[in-house]
Amino acid sequence: MIVRVFLSAAAGLASVLVLQHALAFPIEGVNTSLPVGTELDDDAVDQPREQFHSEAIEGQKSYLVKLGNMAFNTPAILGGTALKGGVSCGTCHINGSSNGKLFIPGLSIRHGGFDTTSALFNPKAENFVLDPVRVPSLRGARYLAPYGLDGRKESLRDFVRTVIVDEFSGPDPAPAILDALVAYIEDIDFLPNPRISIGGKLAADASEAERRGEALFRKPFPHDADLSCAGCHIPSAAFVDNKRHDVGSGGLYKTPTLLNADFNAPYFHDARFTNFDQVVDYFDRSFTLGYSTQDRADMVAYLKAIGDAVQPYEPLTTAILLQDIFDFASVLGTAIQAHDNGVISLTVAAVGGDLNDVMDRIPEQGTPGVSGGEKERDAARNALKEAVAILERVGSDATAGKYDDAAREYQNYNHCISVEVQPAVSRAEPWSLLNKAVHDAHYAALRQQLESSRKQSTK
Repeated sequence: MIVRVFLSAAAGLASVLVLQHALAFPIEGVNTSLPVGTELDDDAVDQPREQFHSEAIEGQKSYLVKLGNMAFNTPAILGGTALKGGVSCGTCHINGSSNGKLFIPGLSIRHGGFDTTSALFNPKAENFVLDPVRVPSLRGARYLAPYGLDGRKESLRDFVRTVIVDEFSGPDPAPAILDALVAYIEDIDFLPNPRISIGGKLAADASEAERRGEALFRKPFPHDADLSCAGCHIPSAAFVDNKRHDVGSGGLYKTPTLLNADFNAPYFHDARFTNFDQVVDYFDRSFTLGYSTQDRADMVAYLKAIGDAVQPYEPLTTAILLQDIFDFASVLGTAIQAHDNGVISLTVAAVGGDLNDVMDRIPEQGTPGVSGGEKERDAARNALKEAVAILERVGSDATAGKYDDAAREYQNYNHCISVEVQPAVSRAEPWSLLNKAVHDAHYAALRQQLESSRKQSTK
């Protein structure tokens, strides 16, 4: 992402700061469109792991899924403040998961949620009420209709369009892009959880506490035998009933899945709870369940078991970044052949932005807190700049109707990526911001600069 806001307590010490290439944030710069103190977690050194149904079944993602993945992760499909601030669908839903660190001053009450009906992103959506909602995970979305936390849309396609146009002021997506976005979202699988067996039951090696929690989960409520946790969170149906309910939290909201929920905090539609203990306590009090201290602990143990997953996070590496870029750029082969200038221009913008993002993670010489590997960093940055230049020629040739030239430049781009960019970026990775030690030293140096600047300004 080209524009970022500094994500630390030091942000409050200075005016709004904007990312420039080679720095996580500059000491000076023009104002960003996002409020001071916005936290997007876009400098993370690890990320949620993403698993695709098509890869598990067919061994590869389709053209449509790759196109949707690319569109999902570029600000180009949104409008207004989101576009100016470099916010994409993937900013909130990192790799199709949630972003529990997201915080936008004035729109968020807690991390992990924000008000989607505000003038910041779309003046027409302003309802003059601070009503932030939790950013949900999209894993397993094909099983989780209706859509929206309030279940207001039966169709995922309609819901995606509503988010783009009504919440983020984006232009009405072309039908092909909308189809691709839906295909991508529906392809995101739940991460596997060996602690659950067939029918959503606990696996054989479950602990005694987890089994007691499972029994409580299925037990009818004392004051209403028609109600139970399992009655809405149906274990055999992805722990949902595809219905909306009022559980005393402020209206009708759809039943959220509990699969992979260990990594979806905060909880409830408005992100009011940070852990399962608080959730269990709420239901115990609201429905007069009469849980003992042991009961609460058992229920939490059960929720953690069914909400678990294999390798929920993975270290972010240049190889992962470049693989995503390769997947996104691969749609150009089909789009050029089809003379689809809409997809070509979107891809050029998205992939060019991603290549610049990789460049941002490989600091140029003189970057605060970063030393060593100057030769490797320069080589990687130059290779990335060349790839961006070739990509831009693909776009300009297609715009001019010279599709044979665009196809040749696309071949040149692929050659540049495989022969120049990949090896150069790999060699520079030890001195990149993906290296935690380098990352931490860089941000420490920037915080020190901010503090010095603050002290100077108060003299």
